[in-house]
Order: sequence, then C-alpha cells, then structure tokens
Amino acid sequence: MSATLLRLTRAQPQELPAALWAFVCFYALLAGYYVLRPLRDEMGLQLGADTLQRLFAAVFVSMLVLVPVFGWLTRRFARKRLLPWLYGFFALNLVGWHELLLFGSPQSRGTAAAFFVWVSVYNLFAVSLFWSLMADLFTTEQAERLVGFIAAGGTAGALTGPLVTLALVGPFGPKGLVLVSAALMLLSVAALVRLRGWAARHPRGADEGEQPFTGSVWTGLQDLLRSRYLQAIAGFLLLYSLLSTFLYFTQVELVPQRLPDSAARTRLLAGMDWAVNLLALAVQLLAFGTWVRRAGVRWVLVALPGVSVLGFAALAATAGDTALAVLVVFGVVRRAGEYAVTKPARETLFNALPPEQQYRAKNAIDTLVHRTGDTASAWLIAGLRGLGVAHATQVLLAVPVSLGWAALAWWLGGRAQALRDASGGSGFRRDAGDATGDRG
Repeated sequence: MSATLLRLTRAQPQELPAALWAFVCFYALLAGYYVLRPLRDEMGLQLGADTLQRLFAAVFVSMLVLVPVFGWLTRRFARKRLLPWLYGFFALNLVGWHELLLFGSPQSRGTAAAFFVWVSVYNLFAVSLFWSLMADLFTTEQAERLVGFIAAGGTAGALTGPLVTLALVGPFGPKGLVLVSAALMLLSVAALVRLRGWAARHPRGADEGEQPFTGSVWTGLQDLLRSRYLQAIAGFLLLYSLLSTFLYFTQVELVPQRLPDSAARTRLLAGMDWAVNLLALAVQLLAFGTWVRRAGVRWVLVALPGVSVLGFAALAATAGDTALAVLVVFGVVRRAGEYAVTKPARETLFNALPPEQQYRAKNAIDTLVHRTGDTASAWLIAGLRGLGVAHATQVLLAVPVSLGWAALAWWLGGRAQALRDASGGSGFRRDAGDATGDRG
C-alpha cells in the first residue's frame, strides 16, 4: 500500500504523511464550499444581473474591512498555529448561518445578498490561506511533485460537494446543508493540526511558519509596487477575474432565460460543478505532473488564456439553446482548467519569494487584488450595459482581453523560470536581488 501511495503522490517516504493530510484538508475545505456554492449562485440568479455589481462591491468592501483584522492576527500569532483557529471560526460562522436560515427565509433578497457576500469572502480567505501554508511547508522542488496530488484532494472534495447538494437540498433545504459544510470545515481543522505536527518534525528552514509575520498585507502591497514579478502575477489574476466576470454575467443573463424554474437552475449549476471537478480530478491525477515537467510552467500558464480565446469567440457567435450549450461546455472546461492546471501552476510562482512575503504578497494579491478585479470588472460590464452595448459585443470584447492575458502569461512563465534558475531550483533567493526587488 505504501509503495502505491508513494507512486500516486510522487512523495518521498518522509513526505507522505504531509501529502496525505494536505489532501484531506483540501478535500474537506472544498467539499464544504461546494455544498454551498450552488446555493450562493442560485441566490445570485434570484437577485439578477442588475444587482451583481453591488454584490461584488459589497464583497470588496468586506475584504477591506477584514484585511486589517487578518493582518493584526498574523502579526500577533504564529501562522501555522493561527490557521486551525481561523478555520474553526469559519465553522462557527456556518452554524450561525444555520440559525439565521432556520428562523428566516433564504428567498428574501436581504438574506440572499448577505449569503452571497459571505460565501464569496469566506472561500477566498480559506483557499488563499491553505495555499499559503503549502508554499510555507514545501520547497519549489517538493511543490512541483506534490501540488498535483494535493490539488486533486480539493477536486475530489469539489466533486463530493455538489452531489451532497443535489441529494440533500430537497429534503433538508439550505439550513441543513450549511451544517454539513460546518462539519467538513472541522475535518479540515483536524487535518491542519496533523500537518502542523509534521512540519514541526520536518521544518523547511529555520523556524519557518513558527513565527508571527512582520509587516502586514499592506506591506504585501508595498512589495507589489516594488516588484515587476509580483505585478505580473497580480496582472495575471486581474485579467482572469475580468474574464471570469464576463462569463458570470453571461450565465446570469442566459440561464434564467432558458431555465425559468429555480430548482432546475440549481440542478444545472450543481451538475456543472460536478462536471468541472470530475474533469479537473482526471487532469490532476493523470496529466498535470507530467505536463508541467515536460512543457514547463510557461506553457501551462498560457493554456487557459488560449482556451478563453476560443470559448469567448464561440459564445459571441451563438444564441438561444446553442449559446446555453456553449456556455455550459466552455464554463466547465475553463473552470476545470483553472482548478487543475492554472491554479497549481500559479501557486508555485510564490516559491521564489522569502517566507514572509509568500504570505504578505500572496494574500494581498489573492484578497485585495482579486476582489478589486472582480469589483472593477462588474462595474465595467454594468457600464457597458448602461451604454447600450449589446451582450454579444460585450462577450466579443473578451477575445482581445484573452489574447493579452496569454501574452502576459508567456512573459510571467519565463520570468519565473529565470528566478528559479538563479536560486538553483531550491526555492526563494535570500540575496539583495530576490523576487521582491526584481525589475527584470
């Protein structure tokens, strides 16, 4: 059994417990989120396209409020000890949602808007924190071997979540599903505790992850302003956010037109989630590791922008039921590519940074930059709608944006390889020319 697990995980014997507990942690984290995601998206459909920009703005403002709180916590407490407590706090939040839905109505616009905002913020923080811990635990060489298997844990969880929603939303409703999500979050806390124990026995470097941060997420923004490398990562994420928002608005516009029944929409969204994660799991287990070794990070990063060029062009050229079919296929392929290929590859880019900056810069990019992109994109699309720009024209505009995204991905992949070569392939550089000072 151990030999089989070592082949499957591509781990060394001493790394196997960490790989398995990381798998379990990410499995439980994303299973819990995907139990809730179809409910969140259905509430977004109920609220309509005209309110989406306000919802995105509310998510952004929530991030602005929470980032200083998070910064204070990371300066006061050691990060490997902090994460289990934060995940436990998220579980308590879910219990609170259960009580709210028990005595309120999930169909009310206020409840729907609040739930949409909370799930969006919670997921972004939880996933960003998980990958920050992975960057802290593993060197670049370890990450390239293990990240595909660890990401597959999340994909397996994301496959489980929609099935749970499909099975239980009828008999138990939203209030029962949030308790299932809370239980899964507690499982992720238990896995984090075991990971922390492994890290204490196998430190990557002297006291890494055992000291509180110096600086804050705002310091991460300062790092971002000083580094072209970090700016390229931020730009990559901004363009991804813009194109994702284009696609999300298309979904909100098209799905209610073709499927007026709320239950049918929820089933479609849950089915899409399931298909996305089944495809992503297959890629992660069977292809990602081999592809990234043979093609390199540069080609892996360019793949999703290339798919986006074709998908948005096809979506702009169709209408009616055909457009819905294109939306479903393109949405599934694009999201599977993000989870199975682009996201793991993007996470390895942060291994070129010193440990504190892995958290500071990464969390600044994953929270403030990401949500800035979401909010700005939502208002941009709302502005185009207000100017009377046809929906097909809006979608067509995403094609040149995708081409620009591909060009940036190509540059970023090459720069990441250059930084890795300069460090001897062992992780970040500690000299004065490290990635935060990069101007190349």
